[in-house]
Amino acid sequence: MVKILVACANGAGSSLMMKMAAERAFKEMDIPVQEIHHCALAEGVSSANQFDLVFVAQNFLNMYDSAIQQGAKVIGLRNIMSDKEIIEKVKEAGYDKLYK
Repeated sequence: MVKILVACANGAGSSLMMKMAAERAFKEMDIPVQEIHHCALAEGVSSANQFDLVFVAQNFLNMYDSAIQQGAKVIGLRNIMSDKEIIEKVKEAGYDKLYK
């Protein structure tokens, strides 16, 4: 089972939409999800390493450089509401094989 974090600027609307897209995407990939937590960027940066995968808008990806250097798996999205893009990025990174 995979623990997922999705973060947006304020941790409200956009991250909730990203959470719903991630739920659809992981259901379609048949990957069991333990938890999807949505939050603000500041919380996401500090807690990224507590999750298996982190999704953020592409323009905020650089905020996670230190978390990535510490081993966090962070994926930047151009369209945060696209379950199709989430599926593509997860498969491109090979993460789909880790959680089946």
